Amino acid sequence: MIALKRILVPHDFSETSSASVSFAVALAKSFGAKLDFLYVGDRDQAGLESEGPVDADYGVAEPVRSRLSAVLSPAQRAAVRPEFHMRTGGAAAEIVRFAADQEIDLIVMGTHGRGFVGHMVMGSVAEKVVRTAPCPVLTVRNPGQAVQGIDIVPEALEAARAVI
Repeated sequence: MIALKRILVPHDFSETSSASVSFAVALAKSFGAKLDFLYVGDRDQAGLESEGPVDADYGVAEPVRSRLSAVLSPAQRAAVRPEFHMRTGGAAAEIVRFAADQEIDLIVMGTHGRGFVGHMVMGSVAEKVVRTAPCPVLTVRNPGQAVQGIDIVPEALEAARAVI
């Protein structure tokens, strides 16, 4: 039997990250799991103007906590009682490190779904997390980014050819 006690939702305030929240909340409710939200970055990346402190123990500045909290409805917050965390550094590495440190059972995260060429050129945080995470990872694609066709940027095609 699968037992999920802790679920991690990495969130970067994008629509793609927001798409993963409903899945994480539903799983947390179903399993009675604790839900942890993690923002990796700094205030500038989060679009925050506050000078609030981020402590050395990876505490969360109040503006980041408020912004993360806003991705949930009041009913969702009451149902799952999430905790909010912030770390600075490389997104994939910090997500994996947090999951290992906190004994996370499942990571639920959005993926941008850039396609093969975009992935070859720019890489993917989600793909790096899937490869290195100490637990299963559920990736959720933003429904608004359904692939209609293949767009190839000339520079990306040249870079992909150089790799091959």
